[in-house]
Amino acid sequence: MAKGYLSMVLHAHLPYVRHPEYNDFLEEDWLYEAITETYIPLLDMFERLTNDNVHWNITMTMSGTLLNMLSDSLLQERYVRHLNKMIEFTEKEVHRLQFEPVFLKTALHNEAFFKRARYYYEEKYNRNIINGFKKFQDMGKLEIIPVTATHGFLPLMKDYPEAVNAQVEMAKIDYMRFFDREPKGMWLAECAYYKGQDAVLNKHGIRYFFVDSHGILFGEPRPVYGIYAPVYTKNGVAAFGRDIESSEQVWSAEIGYPGDGLYREFHKDAAFDLDYDYVKPYLHEDGVRRNMGIKYYSITDKNTKIKAPYDPDKAYNRAKEHAYNFIYNRTKQVEYLKSLMGERDPIIVSPYDAELYGHWWYEGPTFLEWIFRAMNEQDIVKPMTPYSYLQEFSRNQVVTPTESSWGANGYYDVWVDNSNHHIYRHLHQGAKRMIEIANMYQNADGLLLRALNQCGRELMMAQTSCWPFIMFTGTMVGYAEKKIRDHLNRLYKISDEIKNNTINEGWLREIEYRDNIFPNMDYTIFRTDRL
Repeated sequence: MAKGYLSMVLHAHLPYVRHPEYNDFLEEDWLYEAITETYIPLLDMFERLTNDNVHWNITMTMSGTLLNMLSDSLLQERYVRHLNKMIEFTEKEVHRLQFEPVFLKTALHNEAFFKRARYYYEEKYNRNIINGFKKFQDMGKLEIIPVTATHGFLPLMKDYPEAVNAQVEMAKIDYMRFFDREPKGMWLAECAYYKGQDAVLNKHGIRYFFVDSHGILFGEPRPVYGIYAPVYTKNGVAAFGRDIESSEQVWSAEIGYPGDGLYREFHKDAAFDLDYDYVKPYLHEDGVRRNMGIKYYSITDKNTKIKAPYDPDKAYNRAKEHAYNFIYNRTKQVEYLKSLMGERDPIIVSPYDAELYGHWWYEGPTFLEWIFRAMNEQDIVKPMTPYSYLQEFSRNQVVTPTESSWGANGYYDVWVDNSNHHIYRHLHQGAKRMIEIANMYQNADGLLLRALNQCGRELMMAQTSCWPFIMFTGTMVGYAEKKIRDHLNRLYKISDEIKNNTINEGWLREIEYRDNIFPNMDYTIFRTDRL
């Protein structure tokens, strides 16, 4: 009988990037990379574990922005076009390297990898991989939970509770559209929490959420079981804390598994290494070199620029070794915790960005698969989802978590510092404008209803926490600032036309097509009487 439980949580999210006004768009590659390198390998892994009768449970978040991109016919078509180009390129690479056995092995691996992705996407799931994840949730293997609608950073909009409510309510509405059930939990963007925030979760029937470890450890009163059992807030919603030890074994740049020398080197891509004229047909129309996901070298040594050839088989075996080591460490951790917690079984909550597994760490899905295979071989620690744990242990301590996030330094400074603080006066004014017009019109229909709903979409897309994060990291800053500016300008233009009764239907139709997230948007979620 198990002495404790491991809850693996994969946070799947991308900002909403869709640009039909261009033939191809660089930032749309974020989606294509994630589908090929993370989401399809995860589905492949789920299939193997299920077919082999291996007991597994994973909690996976899927943000509204991601779900709406995955279900968009334009992006689906563009992804297939991207896949076909990559397959053509990998076939050329196999021919080019036919007399270089050291690299030919990897070239053949790359070709098979992209062809398998196309099989899963086109044939197995008919371009709708959401149905794949839904299938495993319906089987009771996977627990999918929503994210605040557009990954809005709630603590920085708390002065506008209507906007907070809208992020939570829209997330729930959209989740039910895709998965035909009410969500049990919700992922708060960046695990960001402020006191009282859970009241809106309770209002919408959300039973649990996640915070970083210090969000619970510094709570009031001190948690009896630390982060190894959930706590209830005063509003009756359970908070689960991130485990530091298991997270560090994967996340840490110094000691984390992904830094092993046998693993594939992310930063050395064939698009930059090969002759420009050779790779140009597989780049975007602008001809700028970009990562293609075709790589031939291992990490080798993080301190050297000279890299050894990548060997997929050796990397696979190392990922397997690391998975067994991870579970060995969890068994020792559970045995120690159980000796302190008595009758209460501990739960170790290990949340990660889903894109770590496959995109950033190519061997990550293999590591995950062998975690569950290794757990099946022992009886000390078993997989369990947070909601299942709450059903098993319904009595929990009441604690008020403290303000926190899982960002650098643990609070809010990643999302509000000198690089990005200037955006919030505009986001706040946008929220104020949206709440104002939502309150003005109680029962809109026709063109007015369409315009009000589009205002809600524009505000929510401006509120995505990825934009200030991009500004903080200093990457693609111009794009992030433009996204906020464009969405807020559209909000103001449409709302002014609403007030003046001069709605331009042709222009509105164009914007509805460009920014077509949340087809079931209901502007009334921004009304004050919905609080």
